[in-house]
Amino acid sequence: MAYAAANLKKIAGGGDHNLFLYKSTDALSAIIASGYFSTSTADLKKFDVIIAIGTSGGTATVDVIYVSSATAAATVTTVNGT
Repeated sequence: MAYAAANLKKIAGGGDHNLFLYKSTDALSAIIASGYFSTSTADLKKFDVIIAIGTSGGTATVDVIYVSSATAAATVTTVNGT
């Protein structure tokens, strides 16, 4: 399954940063990959945080990722937790 913008939900915001929830049947490795969120460059900004829920072998997996590049970019880049 590819990125589905309808599954990206803003759940909080404060100042210049927002918190999103994203759920997919994709593996977290696909969700975290550079460019996965690129069709949402208008919604995501650098340092926004995304709680990502994916699947691995039918089991739900969760990771917290942040946007490392998005503002005026053609590609949204995310980094997980570290």
